[in-house]
This record gives sequence, C-alpha cells and structure tokens, in this order.
Amino acid sequence: MARVTKHKHYRPPGKKKEGNAARYMTRSQAVKQLQVNLPLFRRLCILKGIFPREPKKKVKGNNHTYYHVKDIAFLQHEPLLEKYREISSYQKKIKKALAKKDEDLANRLRTREPTAKLDNLVRERYPKFVDALRDLDDCLSMISLFAALPAEQRLKINVELVHKCRRLIHEWQAYVARTHKLRKVFVSVKGIYYQAEVEGQKITWLTPHAIQQILPDDVNYSVMLTFLQFYETLLGFVNYRLYHFINVKYPPILDPRLEALASELYAATRYIDANSRALVQHNDSISSISDLDKAQQGGTHHQESELRLAQLQHQLPSNEPGALMHLIEDNNGENEDDQDTKECKKLFKDMKFFLSREVPRESLLFVIFAFGGAVSWDGDGAPFKEVDQSITHQIVDRPTQGHKYLSREYIQPQWIYDCVNARIILPTDCYIVGRIPPPHLSPFVDNEAEGYVPDYAETIKRWQAAARNEVLPMPSLGKEDLDDPQNLLVEGYINRAEAIEAAERKRKMESLEKQYHEELKMELQGVNNPSLASKKTKTTSPENEEAKEESIPDIQQIADDAEKMTKVLMSRKKLGLYEAIEKNKQRKKTHVNKLKERKKLHETQKSA
Repeated sequence: MARVTKHKHYRPPGKKKEGNAARYMTRSQAVKQLQVNLPLFRRLCILKGIFPREPKKKVKGNNHTYYHVKDIAFLQHEPLLEKYREISSYQKKIKKALAKKDEDLANRLRTREPTAKLDNLVRERYPKFVDALRDLDDCLSMISLFAALPAEQRLKINVELVHKCRRLIHEWQAYVARTHKLRKVFVSVKGIYYQAEVEGQKITWLTPHAIQQILPDDVNYSVMLTFLQFYETLLGFVNYRLYHFINVKYPPILDPRLEALASELYAATRYIDANSRALVQHNDSISSISDLDKAQQGGTHHQESELRLAQLQHQLPSNEPGALMHLIEDNNGENEDDQDTKECKKLFKDMKFFLSREVPRESLLFVIFAFGGAVSWDGDGAPFKEVDQSITHQIVDRPTQGHKYLSREYIQPQWIYDCVNARIILPTDCYIVGRIPPPHLSPFVDNEAEGYVPDYAETIKRWQAAARNEVLPMPSLGKEDLDDPQNLLVEGYINRAEAIEAAERKRKMESLEKQYHEELKMELQGVNNPSLASKKTKTTSPENEEAKEESIPDIQQIADDAEKMTKVLMSRKKLGLYEAIEKNKQRKKTHVNKLKERKKLHETQKSA
C-alpha cells in the first residue's frame, strides 16, 4: 500500500477546525465570503472600524492579512452592504444607458441615484457622546486638511466637498471660541496645533497653514475620502449636540455677504451671539410674564406654598451639619464655568486687535475670539476699520509700516500665541516689529520631565508668579533658599518674630536629620546600639579608627550590588523592559547635554 503523507496542518475530513484556524481568516477568504470586491471590502472595514489582527500562529503563512471570523460575520449582517450592492447595480444601469448613447435616460437615472447614509454607524460606534469626543482628534485633523486642499476632479475632490469641510470646521471653531474652550496653541512647520477641552475631554487637532497645498501622487486618496465620508457625519453629529447644549439652532444660517468674503468663522460666531442674546431676551420676557402672573395670583397660592415648604422641610437632612449649604454649592457649581474657562474668557478682555493683510487671519480670529478679545481685519465685512482710535494692538508681520498710530502697539503674531500658552499678558518689548522674537515654546512639552528648562520658560514662569503674587527664588538661588527665614525677612514676606521662630524650627530639623544620618551610618557599620557605639568610639585609638574606616563598605558599592542582584532575579521580559527604560533615560540625558552645549556655544558666540 502506498503511504499517505500528512501535511503540517493536516486535518482529517469531517473534523471541526480548532485554534487559530477557526478564529481567523485571510483577507481573500473574507472577500470571497462577503462576495464583494477589494475596494468595497476596504471601505466597509473603514466605516465599521474593523482592522486586521495579528494571530500568534499564522496558519496560512506570514504573507497574508488576517481578520477575526466574528468581525467578518459582523460585516456580513451589515445593512450598508446591501445598500452598496444596490448602488453598484444602479450604476450599471447608468453605464448601460450611456453605452446606448441615451443621455436623457442617464441624466434621469443620476438624479434618482441612491446614496448611503452613515448615521446608524455613528450611533453604533459611539453609543455615548463622550466616546465621540474622545475619537475626535483624527476627525478634526482630516477635515481641516481637506478644507485647505484645492478641488481636483481627477482625485474626486470636488468643490462641494471642500466647502462642506470648511463649513464643518468653522462651526466647530465658532463653538470653541464662543464657549472659551481653547487651551493651547502651537505653531510648527507642519501646521498649527490646537487643544480644546470640551465636556472634560482634551481634543488636539492639526490645521495646515493657509498656503497653496500640493497634492502628491503617492497617496491613496480613495482611502482618505472613505475616512472623510465617515468623519463628516461624525462631526455633524457632534456639532449638532454641542450647539444644542448652548441652545443654538443647528445648522447655523450664515450671512451670505460674509460667506462670499471668506469670513465664515466670523459669520458663525455672529450667529451664535445673536441666537444667545435672543434666547436670553426670550427667557427674560417669559420670567417677567410669569412674575406678573404670580403677583396677581399671589394671594391664592400663598397657602399652597407654605404647605409645600413644610413638606420639603421634612425631606431635608436636618441632622447633618452643612448639608443644605453643600446642596447650594453643588447647584452653583453646575451653572458656573470652571476656573480655566474663566481665565481664558478674561485674558484679552477690553483689548481690540487689528490684523494686517500678511498675518494668518483665520487662526488669529479663532484664538483672539476664544480668549475674549475683539478683532478686525483689513478688508470688506470687518467689524471696525484700521483708523479706529480704540484699537490697542495691531498684528503686523512685516519689517516696515507706512503709517503708525501712537495710541496702539505694533506686535508680531507670535505674541498672541505665547500669551495664550502662558495665560498672562506678556510684555511686548521682545515682540516689536523688526526684532527677532524669543523662541516659540511648545505647551505640549513638560520641561521638568524632559530635564531641560529653556531660559525663556523660566522667564515666563517668573512673570506668571508675579501675576499671581507668588514667591519664586532669584535666578542665582534655588528653591531650597526660599526656606531660609533670613531671606524671607529681607524680602519682607514675614516679620522678625516669625523669622526667629522659623529659624529655631529649621535648626531643630537639621539636628534631627544629622542624628538620623549618623545612626544610619552606624547601622551600615554593623553597630545596633548608638550608646554602645559612642562608648566604643571614646576608647578606640586613631589607628583603629583609620582601619575601621577602611573596612567600611562603600554605600555606592552596596547600591550597585543590590541593583545587580535585582537584575539577576528578573525574568527575561521584565529585564528587557528595564533595559529599554534605562536606554530611554540615557537617550534623554544625552539630548539634554547636547542642548546645554548648544546653549553654551550660542552664549559664547553672542558675547564674542
């Protein structure tokens, strides 16, 4: 008999699949099971949020893409799949009419072409509004990118798509500006990074610079357009909900004159302001009418109100002290803004800015509106003209200025962004037109964690402390010098009696700390009783003391030995993780040293 050769993954006929072979399938198997082509399969995976998996054991080989079987079953029961099949069959009718050269029939079919709606997918992927806000970073970055791209029919980027992206991003910016939710701004080579805090969620997105964008050929625009289709629906839902929170009708009806002048952001903020004022006036009128009715019916309802008050009195937690005050404080906290919003609202208060033609208008409009300032620009539809004498600052980005007004300050655009990140009004001396401005520091970098604090960051920290009336050490001193009572007495922060008391307390702490270090040293020498150790030290000779000092082990050596022992006891996985952490620390340290060397070289060149 001929011998049957069993393959590596041999399975007898009729036996059920087990393990990874039953849990995963390749992309070709998934496409065959769904009976769709590869572009439609990619589109469905993007819209439904299904991504490839990496199984531990790849049954079909390493050169295949694997998907989970449950994900493919999830796609198989999706109503959107049937909708795309319907669209595909309908497009075949249009092609057939064009092949027969029947233009009228083709045009009629185009007007009735079915479209796929993604509303159910948004509700399915984000059951809560907070989930949608957490996933909004990529959405805003993608829509901001397409809002700045030129229309290209060859790549299926039409004019309506670009206009819709501009409208959505301006509606989002108008909400953030009018609710003062913007927190950080950073201008980089890639674009302008913004961070807003909406409903307790920090949302960071990137907006490209307002320059002519070049469309490279090595980008798959069909995949990007699929993502954009979903993100448009998502941002529309988010904007609707946010506008509903502030009692403003959505979508906003913008001024067509301002839209024609490319001032959609200003038009959207005006719409929110107008609707908010109308709502407040409407509520005031309703409250005045209700007050009048209550005054007329006051006699009849007086007994009912007393009875209601007596019933509520029994429900209050009267035995717990301060319970009613806690209820009142909670109610007030819901109505008031948080501390960050209050700071942002008042930063540019009572300031009027005028933007010259060469500065990034949309970015500065957004930032100044978000921090409570009034702003105008050079062009039609502006709120006020350049000749207005109440303008306090003019933003200019060119070295020379023709006509200057003595009643305002001429500054560079970086001053706005640095003030926003520092949350204080910085001095304008370094930002005057014609001067090289100070370095634009990123608010997303923690200088203390990185180990290197730039000089300008230290200067801003001192200005912030001065604005909050805090005490900071002088540049030549450290933070520990603030504990010295003599320094605080000289600066006038404490009186003489408090200084004497603080000095006595500090002396006691130093003596206790010294005693603790002596006892710790004796423990390392092997002596347990400090009193016996003191007696022994009196009787011992100087030669014995020198010999004992030589026999004392080095503390650093003990620490190194303990570290080596812990390394030996680690597992391979933990040891690799520990070595990666140490490498990262060393890399950070070398980077900090390199920055310090550059700074020293720059200072020597500057002094020379």
